[in-house]
Amino acid sequence: MSPFVGQKLGTFIAKPNAENLVVLKELIEAGNVTPVIDRTYSLSEVPEAIHYLEEGHARGKVVITI
Repeated sequence: MSPFVGQKLGTFIAKPNAENLVVLKELIEAGNVTPVIDRTYSLSEVPEAIHYLEEGHARGKVVITI
């Protein structure tokens, strides 16, 4: 949290239910929902991945492969 930029910290708690999960599963299987992956890093490259995220350039998910 930067003292120079106004920021708010909030919480998000997901409460999945079976019906919504089934609908989501069907959408994914039909190819109607796909994740946007910006970059993929190996486990040894985690510091670089964190730096990339901190720069604010990510336009999708940053994935760490093990």
